[in-house]
This record gives sequence, C-alpha cells and structure tokens, in this order.
Amino acid sequence: MAEPSFLQPFVLATDAVDPAHEDALDLYLPTETPAPAIVLVHGGPVPGHITVRPPSWPAFAGYGALAAHAGAVGVMFEHGYSSPEAIDRAAADVAAAVEGARRHPSVDAERVLLWFFSGGGVLAGQWLADPPPWLAGVALTYPMLAHYDEITSDVVSPVDAVRGRVDVPVLLTRVEHEHDWIKLSQSEFLDAARDSGTRVDVIDVPGAQHGFETVDDTDAARAAITEALAWAWATLA
Repeated sequence: MAEPSFLQPFVLATDAVDPAHEDALDLYLPTETPAPAIVLVHGGPVPGHITVRPPSWPAFAGYGALAAHAGAVGVMFEHGYSSPEAIDRAAADVAAAVEGARRHPSVDAERVLLWFFSGGGVLAGQWLADPPPWLAGVALTYPMLAHYDEITSDVVSPVDAVRGRVDVPVLLTRVEHEHDWIKLSQSEFLDAARDSGTRVDVIDVPGAQHGFETVDDTDAARAAITEALAWAWATLA
C-alpha cells in the first residue's frame, strides 16, 4: 500500500536538522541563539487513528529545517484538533505551545511568527483579532479560514478577525487546485481584509494541490516554499 500523501518526501531539498524535543515541542535550532521563532501550526482535524502524528510529517520537518538554516528557531508541536468539535481545545494548545516556545532560552520572545496550515488556519483568528506586541506576522498556507457551519466555538474565525483592520503582516499561500470549501473561505477572508484595509500578501502556486509540499514535485511548488520562507524571515528581521 502506498504511503499517504502527507508522508511523501518534502519536495524542496534541504539539509535535515534533528530537532530537540523539549516539553512537547520540537525545536529546530539555528547555529546562533537566541533567535526569532517560527511556530508551525498543523492542520486538522487529525483523527486519532493516524499513527504517524503531525510533528513527524516530512513537510514540517522540512519547514523546521529551512527555518533553522535561515537563522530562526523552527517550532513544531501537536495540538488537539482531532475533530471539528475540538477546536477550542486546539486553540488552547496553540496558545500554550507559543508561550512555551517564547519561554525557551533559544528563542527571542519578542520576535515570533505564527504559520498556520490547512485546517489549522481557523486557529489563526484569535491572533489576528488581538495580536500581541511580540507577534511579527502570520503566515497561512492553503488554509481553511472559516469555521464549519455546524460548529459553535469561542474561537474567532479569521474571516471575522479581519473585518476589523489588522496591522500585523499577513501572508496567504493559495494553490490552484484547492478544495471548494477552503477556496470559498479564502475568498471571504480576502474580501473582508480588503474592506477593512488589512493588507494580505498572496502567493499563488500554479498547478498545485492542497498539501503541495509533499505532493507536487514541481519548480512552482519549490519556488512557493522558498518565497514564503523568505517572507517569514524578512518579517521577523
């Protein structure tokens, strides 16, 4: 049986970095610390029966290594978004992981960027609605940006968050062949951002699919990863 797409190799060649495992965090460390941090927030819902958990997925190992090579601390962890109903628990897990990363001696606590992927994009709303002073920016890669219709949650959705002007730098990476419901949420997000005067930088990845980092072995996919990482580092710097 073929491996699932999220366990396929990262399409951008990079020297691997073995993360330090501390307090439920995987820390991809640069040569010089303390350094700014890029906290990676995986998607969801991720059912409990999946045996290889998100911190071990090649895409996040790739992003963590790229962050470290760029001079930042790549931070990876697992949150509890196991079902749509678990979004509030997942939001609390993200907040705890971010604070844990900021307390770590290798991290410059005043320069942190949050990077949300896929279904984890709904967890970005609270940070956009009320960004703390240390938040350098928010990156969103093929994100879901609105709650499922049947879910009631205290977590503000990104679409609602940007109805008020957001001054934190925001990056949205979109793929050409996106799921319809995710594409709709991204359009709603951009419309709301435009109406409020919130600037959103956009990277469009032609020919790409959701989860392109381990699906699309193309120059366009590699260029998008490189461009997004450059945006993150420039935002932190």
